[in-house]
Amino acid sequence: MVARLIDEDPEQAYAYSRIALRLASRVAAVREAAGFAAYATQKYSEALAEFRAAKRMTGSVELWPVMADCERGLGRPERALAMAGEPEVQKLDKAGQVEMRLVAAGARRDMGQLDAAIVTLQSPELASNSVQPWTARLRYAYADALLAAGREDEAREWFAKTVEADKDGAMDASDRLAELDGVEFVDALGGDEPDDVDADIDADDEDDEQDAAEVAAAERASDQAEYYDEDDEEYEPLERSAADADLDATDEIAVDGDEDQDEDQSRDRDKA
Repeated sequence: MVARLIDEDPEQAYAYSRIALRLASRVAAVREAAGFAAYATQKYSEALAEFRAAKRMTGSVELWPVMADCERGLGRPERALAMAGEPEVQKLDKAGQVEMRLVAAGARRDMGQLDAAIVTLQSPELASNSVQPWTARLRYAYADALLAAGREDEAREWFAKTVEADKDGAMDASDRLAELDGVEFVDALGGDEPDDVDADIDADDEDDEQDAAEVAAAERASDQAEYYDEDDEEYEPLERSAADADLDATDEIAVDGDEDQDEDQSRDRDKA
């Protein structure tokens, strides 16, 4: 459920990840999924804790770049830069090293070091004409850094190269390019939205409310056992809600009532 929802509804994905943690906190894949769910909802402190736990369990360094990006999210770009120089980076595959370069360049920009960010992105992977899974993102980051530094002509060139590499259209490089060229897009249809659009929106709202209710019900039905990691202190057992307390009180009254009724029936049988 976390994997299915994380792109379209990260808050729901995060809710499911908390349930998974209650059920299997010592499974590395669960900790990693919980980390990405927290990362997607900008809960960087939680995400970093989960990624660290997953790293300890597996011994893998593949999460190193996203851990460094969490440091950026927490307002600590200098730590992200320090991580970019650690030996773990050399153990990453090519995709991981490119990702680490992107994070390091972002940290440089966070610190106001635009020229250093541009230099950080200049690499054999950027200069290569072959298109790899990371090519579009690397070119886009480079173009954006050039534009931030006031180098519009170079930025236009690299946004155009990004469009060439972005076969799926996952990035807005074409819009950025059009913006630089002074092209404005207008709504050709215009006018107000049809009434059935409002109806669809209302239906979507109802579906969202139903999904939230299902998640809440799943949380109440999930394992209530405490879970701890020996190096983490941020986890606590789920607190019982007021509604749960009311249900317990109702159950106690019902049990007492049944016991009284059984005693009355027993006395009636004795008299008979």
